[in-house]
Amino acid sequence: MMTEISLNVLDVAENSIRAGADYITIEVLISTEADTLTVVIDDNGCGMDEEQVKRVTDPFYTTRTTRKVGLGIPFFKQAAESTGGRFGITSGKGIGTRVEAVFGLSHIDRMPLGDINTTMHTLIVFNEPVDFHYRYAYDEKEFVLDTKEMKEILGGVSFKDAEVSGFIKEYLDANKEETDDGKSV
Repeated sequence: MMTEISLNVLDVAENSIRAGADYITIEVLISTEADTLTVVIDDNGCGMDEEQVKRVTDPFYTTRTTRKVGLGIPFFKQAAESTGGRFGITSGKGIGTRVEAVFGLSHIDRMPLGDINTTMHTLIVFNEPVDFHYRYAYDEKEFVLDTKEMKEILGGVSFKDAEVSGFIKEYLDANKEETDDGKSV
């Protein structure tokens, strides 16, 4: 079982990339008033038919040929639901897939968010052909990072360039710190 929500985000985003997505939206939305931590991952990959969507939360179902079980989605679902939250997947063949997990923010069984900045940095730097739209919101404050905009500004300089990679990491860290006032999530 994954011990941090950010690792679940990484797993689902990697599924999106394997499904051929070239645009992935990732949102982490924290509401202290509603007492929720919501994670949404939305992609434009190949999508799934209705039967696959029903089976994707079964730990013994996987489309991979390298292993017989697919535990990422079932554990993500169980982690959200164990906090009084909910989990849902909507998908369509040729359209893409949307995964939404809502956690009880203050629930004792909620796993920590973890290092979401490193997760996003890793996804962005090591999957350069994919565009990511990342939104992090804590109550009324939020920040957005959009790699399409960054690519236009950089004019072909790679995200793997040490200075660019370092800038992305610093940007994520500074904005998250400012947005959530350094509160532990």
